[in-house]
Amino acid sequence: MSGVKLLGVSGSPFSRRIEWALKIKGVEYELIEEDLQNKSTLLLESNPIHKKIPVLLHNGKPVVESLVIIEYIDEAFEGPSILPKDPYDRAIARFWAKFIDDKCLPAAWKALWSKGEEKDKEEAYEVFKILDNELKDKKFFGGDNIGFVDIVANFIGFWVGIVEEATGVVLVTSEIFPHLCEWRDEYLNCNQVKENMPHREMLLGYFKARAEAEGY
Repeated sequence: MSGVKLLGVSGSPFSRRIEWALKIKGVEYELIEEDLQNKSTLLLESNPIHKKIPVLLHNGKPVVESLVIIEYIDEAFEGPSILPKDPYDRAIARFWAKFIDDKCLPAAWKALWSKGEEKDKEEAYEVFKILDNELKDKKFFGGDNIGFVDIVANFIGFWVGIVEEATGVVLVTSEIFPHLCEWRDEYLNCNQVKENMPHREMLLGYFKARAEAEGY
């Protein structure tokens, strides 16, 4: 699969979504690390509208936007399915993926850097509670195996804990979100995730430096 390249950043949850999807499919790929302060000509030409990562290059043709890329990978390559086969279940998975991107990630990020503002934490709690309820009696969002929504939720599964440690703002606890925490434990022990995580200490150092600069 020498025709598969990923323009991304190894510490980005959006890039990692694509890497984990490729791992599930067993697709070999080349990661081309981008400097977001000095974006490459290849990135700007491949994604001229948004000018951002990730970009998947398959036989020279670019595919952009992480949710779109994951669906493309699922359809373009052989291997285990990432999205459900049933059309209704696929629609439900797309709904939860969009909910995570549109509601959960902005609320979580804002709360983690809010210096303990209760209003911001309450907004994050509200959306996390919805996710927690959705995970009741489930191992993963789609059932027994990691799938589309789980990949999209990687920021919650991995990055949130690191930023919590860096800022001292704790959002996700087993007392408040028992199902979400159980999911996180399963998620972090999933082979496709565990074998392709970013370097935790590197990310922690980055976020600690940011927290110190912002007066945490």
